[in-house]
Amino acid sequence: MKKIEAIIRKSKFSQVKEALHTVGVNFFSYWDVTGLGNETHGSVYRGVPYSTSDIQRRYLSIVVNDDFEAITITTILEAAKTGEVGDGKIFVSNIDECYRIRTGEKGGQTLN
Repeated sequence: MKKIEAIIRKSKFSQVKEALHTVGVNFFSYWDVTGLGNETHGSVYRGVPYSTSDIQRRYLSIVVNDDFEAITITTILEAAKTGEVGDGKIFVSNIDECYRIRTGEKGGQTLN
């Protein structure tokens, strides 16, 4: 199993969510977060300058079986991309075990 954590633009969340549902990733958690990035110059929106290094993002936490790792990552990359600085990051880590609290089941079948 893999844990895929993605930090994306809030404006792209609906597109990412719909794309993930389309490929069969139907459960994940998300939070609104603020972070600092490497961007050193600001941007201008409607004539008002603002910093892109300190901006609201959405943090997604998704646990999938190994066979869903590549499609999940590809889906996020395609749906979240604007081509501009600040599109976000994806982190992947291994999950050793998973338990379903209700039944006590363990393993990859608990993700279904």
